[in-house]
Formats: sequence, structure tokens, C-alpha cells
Amino acid sequence: MDIFEIDETRTMTREEAAARLRALADSLAKHNSIEFERDGGRITVAVPDEVALTIEVELGESNEVEIELTW
Repeated sequence: MDIFEIDETRTMTREEAAARLRALADSLAKHNSIEFERDGGRITVAVPDEVALTIEVELGESNEVEIELTW
């Protein structure tokens, strides 16, 4: 199976980031999937009922919060 990967970084306000996370969470809760756009097309990722959630926080010269779902 080929690997499909999207790695996207955008600058936005904290409120815009929260809205993006909220939209992902709502889609996951309501549709059991999440959608991403790439090169004018959409990809839908089906997410199973049980996932592993990892939250990582790094504080230093630059700060980072990573949220990862795996299954």
C-alpha cells in the first residue's frame, strides 16, 4: 500500500486554530471520519471506534503541543 501523507503548516490566530480543531472533532464525532483537501481534491479518512490518543507538550525556546490519533 502506498503511503498518503499531508504535512501542512499555516499561520493563524489562536481562535482560528481552535475552530479548525473543533471542526475536526465535530466531524470525527458525527461522521466517524475526517476530511482533508489536497491539490483540489478531498480525501476522507475513516476512523475506527477505538483509537489511541497521544498529547505531547514541549516547552522551551519555542513551545509545541502535538495531538495524535493512531489506530
